[in-house]
Amino acid sequence: MSATYTTTAKLLHWLMAVLLFGLLALGVYMHDLPLSPEKLQLYSWHKWAGVSAFLLVLFRLVWRITHRPPALPANMPPLMQLIAHAGHAALYLLMIAIPLSGWLMSSAKGFQTVWFGVLPIPDLLSKDKELGDALALVHQSLNLLFAITLAGHIGAALKHHFIDKDDILTRMLPKH
Repeated sequence: MSATYTTTAKLLHWLMAVLLFGLLALGVYMHDLPLSPEKLQLYSWHKWAGVSAFLLVLFRLVWRITHRPPALPANMPPLMQLIAHAGHAALYLLMIAIPLSGWLMSSAKGFQTVWFGVLPIPDLLSKDKELGDALALVHQSLNLLFAITLAGHIGAALKHHFIDKDDILTRMLPKH
């Protein structure tokens, strides 16, 4: 097994990182804007990027399954290895659940997603205001959980780099 991630895995990781940080920032920014053409355009962009992130995470998951990542350091305690694996599993689950909750929410609120303004994505639910409001809370809660999990992921990578001084962070960097 390689001591570093494949170039494709690294590209997917950093592309997803930029996309997801952008989606989180846009979601927070647009949430409390007053209803306007600008807000509707931002929501469209958010939904387009969300669909793109969902497709990318599916591809990334297939890539990860077919191209095993490097092993964790042998001197890493078993409990820490378990936490690392659980953290990665949580990130993947959230990267799938969040866009699905957004899609369900949009469907229930009666706003069909048209990917890049060209490809209509079918609604999964009939219009139902109460369900749409409940799904909005689910979507927000999942995003909060994602932000917390992501902070833990970044914190762990920095701990490995600056305190443990191992290669956990550097093996995901583009030039490693």
